[in-house]
Amino acid sequence: MSRNFRVMGILNITPDSFYDGGSYFASTDKIIARALQIVNEGAEIIDIGGESTRPGSLPVELNEELDRVVPAVEEIRRRFDVEISIDTRKSQVAQEALSAGANWINDVSAGRNDEKILKIIAKYNATAVVMHSRENPRTMQNNPHYDNVLDDVKAELKESVKFFLNAGVSKEKIILDPGIGFAKTYEDNMALTADLDKISFDGYPILYAASRKRFLAQAIGSNTRSRLCGGLAAVAQAYLCGATIFRVHDVIETIDFLKVLSNVAGDRKEV
Repeated sequence: MSRNFRVMGILNITPDSFYDGGSYFASTDKIIARALQIVNEGAEIIDIGGESTRPGSLPVELNEELDRVVPAVEEIRRRFDVEISIDTRKSQVAQEALSAGANWINDVSAGRNDEKILKIIAKYNATAVVMHSRENPRTMQNNPHYDNVLDDVKAELKESVKFFLNAGVSKEKIILDPGIGFAKTYEDNMALTADLDKISFDGYPILYAASRKRFLAQAIGSNTRSRLCGGLAAVAQAYLCGATIFRVHDVIETIDFLKVLSNVAGDRKEV
């Protein structure tokens, strides 16, 4: 049976990402080893980030982010037949990374930080992850508020999608992300996970990214490195609500979990 889900493995080339900051920073050998692990464990996409977007994080200078990301893309593209996603808010990083062989742009600001990124995505016919957030990583958790988180997130995603379409990005290349952990309270993250299908519209695939995030610890009372089981519970609910792409740190565990769940629950849709 073919899979009806896809897994995106996370590769953070940063000193300060919330879970694995520093693990692969400034070491080509460690970057390649992590990419090989992601591929061997069965992920179809590698998501490379050169700037932490955890709550409270500060922006990285353009040249620093380029120096982190572009060589990694070149090395991974040379070695592996895998889709490469770039987690960036900067148009020039997107340009250089796509030119080096990346396929996706995963911009947590959905173009709000640098509108030029939309035209670059369109130019390269890249896949675009349109994520919901507000403000910026440094301030986004300062008392976020929604009248109704499901309705508000859906409405704001619709507005973001319009910007992408108007910039020339193909509808078939757009993927929605509810932005778990981005300008959301614990209750917001839980509500979005519980009823993820209610933010869906126009047939766009949904990417769910809750791996190791803080709201899981709030639910189970654990530290960062023991959030796997809680994360898989969230993945299960998101899958049952129609999510088909999962951005995770724990690739093989997520794939094995989803293989069983998809057989138990029955196929939902092919990606």
